[in-house]
Amino acid sequence: MSFIEKINPLQFDVLKEIGNIGAGNAATALSSILNRKVDMNVPNVRVVSFDEMMEMAGGADHVVASVFLRIEGDASGSMFFILSLPVAQYLIRQMTGDGTFFIDSTPYTEMGLSCLQELGNILSGSYLSSLSDFTRLNIHSSVPSLSIDMAGATISYGLLELSQVSDAAIVIDTVLEKDQHFTESINGHFFLLPDPGFFDTIFSALGVLPND
Repeated sequence: MSFIEKINPLQFDVLKEIGNIGAGNAATALSSILNRKVDMNVPNVRVVSFDEMMEMAGGADHVVASVFLRIEGDASGSMFFILSLPVAQYLIRQMTGDGTFFIDSTPYTEMGLSCLQELGNILSGSYLSSLSDFTRLNIHSSVPSLSIDMAGATISYGLLELSQVSDAAIVIDTVLEKDQHFTESINGHFFLLPDPGFFDTIFSALGVLPND
């Protein structure tokens, strides 16, 4: 059993608290962009297999909007932020004020894609900033990359090397409050794919003892 699958309840609570702090920071930034109040929370943090990751994204053949980045510094790993296309389209329309933007038809406008990438930058950066502040470790991200593709192809890209040393990921479910103009729940998934030693470094910095 890998370390990621042996995380104890206290350690999960720590991860959820980091997620909630990151969600609060992200909500503040998103509120500024959308010019309206946004609430965001983290109802759940859990360990899932790579196959379960695909299912949570809607299945390997389901097209999603995804921002991928590498976590670098004192602790390293990979992170995905994945949105369904209706949610991504809704947020882009809110950010640009362009009610005619359709994410399911190509070619996509440069403005729409730029907004989506910036959204991913802000939300992912908020989580990593919270993790860095919480642990006092030097943690930062690479330049994020945006893709609109099938979940299987998108997620596989980030698993090429990691799958040799692990077969699980940490999922941070992120939920925004429902908007009266949007019928679906506005939510997304952060998939945290730690490199070997990631959690040893994080929990050691926090003084949270590992399992025996």
